[in-house]
Amino acid sequence: MANRILIVDDAAFMRMMIRDILTKNGYEVVGEAQDGSQAVEKFKELKPDLITMDITMPEMDGISALKEIKKLDPNARVIMCSAMGQQAMVIDAIQAGAKDFIVKPFQADRVIEAIKKTLG
Repeated sequence: MANRILIVDDAAFMRMMIRDILTKNGYEVVGEAQDGSQAVEKFKELKPDLITMDITMPEMDGISALKEIKKLDPNARVIMCSAMGQQAMVIDAIQAGAKDFIVKPFQADRVIEAIKKTLG
């Protein structure tokens, strides 16, 4: 069965880029969310195997959403997506339970490597 992935990013263009990389590599994108609170709701609803989560979003940021999702499921697998220069936030995210992070602009091979490593 293909691994089911939820994509979370406030930019539709970024979601489209990740979706493209994932589907070309045989992953199933089960849903998309554009902010952290949507991500938490979609996580409850869809129970994805993995989430790609943008750090900086309106409403609820990615680190807050990560913490909420970890409360719901301590085994949830989340890969954070950050822009260059967000090292401090990436460290916070890893401490909050993120499994890995990928940097924008996305490089397909790095995205797939992070996902394979995280799904084990």
